[in-house]
Amino acid sequence: TMGNWLVNHWFSAAVLAAWLGINIFLFTYYFLFFDQDDRYFYTRAILGSALAWARASAKCLNFNSMLILLPVCRNLLSFLRGTCSCCRRTLRKQLDHNLTFHKLVAYALALLTAVHTIAHLFNLERYNQSQQATDGSLPAVLSEMHLQSSKWLNPIHSNETTVEYVAFTTIPGLTGVIITLALILMVTSSTEFIRRNYFEVFWYTHHLFLVYFAGLVIHGIAGLVRGQTEQSMAEVHPHHCAQYLTQRDQNCTHDCCKDPEFGSIPAESWKWVLAPIILYVFERILRVWRAQQKVVVNKVIMHPARVLELHMQKKGFRMEVGQYIFVNCPAISPLEWHPFTLTSAPEEDFFSIHIRIAGDWTERLIDIFQSETPRIEVDGPFGTASEDVFQYEVAMLVGAGIGVTPFASILKSIWYKFQQGDQSLKTKKIYFYWLCRDTGAFAWFNDLLASLEQKMAESGKADFLTYRLFLTGWDTSIANNVALHFDTATDTVTGLRQKTIFGRPMWNTEFAAVAAAHPRSVVGVFLCGPEGLAKSLQKSCHQHSSLDPRKVKFYFNKENF
Repeated sequence: TMGNWLVNHWFSAAVLAAWLGINIFLFTYYFLFFDQDDRYFYTRAILGSALAWARASAKCLNFNSMLILLPVCRNLLSFLRGTCSCCRRTLRKQLDHNLTFHKLVAYALALLTAVHTIAHLFNLERYNQSQQATDGSLPAVLSEMHLQSSKWLNPIHSNETTVEYVAFTTIPGLTGVIITLALILMVTSSTEFIRRNYFEVFWYTHHLFLVYFAGLVIHGIAGLVRGQTEQSMAEVHPHHCAQYLTQRDQNCTHDCCKDPEFGSIPAESWKWVLAPIILYVFERILRVWRAQQKVVVNKVIMHPARVLELHMQKKGFRMEVGQYIFVNCPAISPLEWHPFTLTSAPEEDFFSIHIRIAGDWTERLIDIFQSETPRIEVDGPFGTASEDVFQYEVAMLVGAGIGVTPFASILKSIWYKFQQGDQSLKTKKIYFYWLCRDTGAFAWFNDLLASLEQKMAESGKADFLTYRLFLTGWDTSIANNVALHFDTATDTVTGLRQKTIFGRPMWNTEFAAVAAAHPRSVVGVFLCGPEGLAKSLQKSCHQHSSLDPRKVKFYFNKENF
């Protein structure tokens, strides 16, 4: 298991290092190229080092624009996961970090866009100054070349031209402004707060990626930044001839009399992004095709606190624990797809999800289901199976709030495997902790825990599952109720045999108790919950693991869900 952890993190670090390395290489290589290559000697005479900053960041922008779509090709990732089923699971798990990588690339795009834009603002200012200069300097002479022929170097040909004019009337200027606005909107609307509370805003704004890619492909077509042509380099190399440009006689006879000629740098963004765009188009076609397959809704259950449970069937649908599906309801919106964790076990003949109100779409879906059963489209399942849980003798499962959802599938599946005497199940004992703010959200999960509790008691395995429910937000009416019924066998809040604990868990106490009960076991700790909780659990895992290899060890698994 320690090996797994190392492979997992080593692989993540290797991917990250490769991505960073390629970015650094591209930036450094092209920065030095545009800063030293003789073809850009005259371009640098006007622009200085801002040319290299703009071109190097452009190369990295192309590279990252090529990568940004790949992590969101869900079906491509599922295909890869399937084809590398012979790989170690820890490597397949890396594909579940797709959105983390997607965000990382997006932040890189935002940073590089800032560098690229600022460099070009300097470039425009310098082009402008050179065009207006009358001092006979090299930049001034180069800027006058548009008078003789079309082989100009400075794209600004008039003293009245402003930066704003170039930004809104030229192809690079206008597409640059549009791309940057699209990127700013996409990045700002994908913050955690907006995704959680206004998913629709995030969903529709993110489709500006179409505008971004269209703009990117067109952006370099005009070729405003130019360099000296190969033919002109052969005739009048800047090393020999640059000095004569500023001090030339009328009746010039030597080799350097001819003016240098300039040509555009060909647009190449399309070469970088063509393959990912084609892949993404296939991805979308596949999603549409999969969505057309019929889904039968067998059962609709309305739980308290307006949580909707749907039992569905779809031909050829095969799931594993810890996976999720995307759901669409054409009656609400034909375009919106929302992810939901599967709460059924693979051993059941249906698949189920639990939906709580978390925005406009979920609220409307729950309202519709209260009066009729609309048509539902399903894409998936996605994600790597969370089978690691079955590999530990002792498992500590921690679910916070709605983060309890994947554990519904896991607990059910463990129970089925346990009943069937499945050899792949190494688990002998499960400790389950659920942290929740309000009692309403307990209802549907209570039923599951209650039925598991009953089944285990009936088969004489009552001690297989120990669970604790922590109410982190509670009011005085609950407190009074608890005080009245303190001596009852079942809990007043949930009706379960185990008491609900008010407040947050004392993790040191919990870990110490597990370590004492299983002094020689390897304990897997699984969390579906917030980052803060992950840090404290990780800390507890380190503190309570024995240095002696024969004694208790705790392994933390956050990335499982």
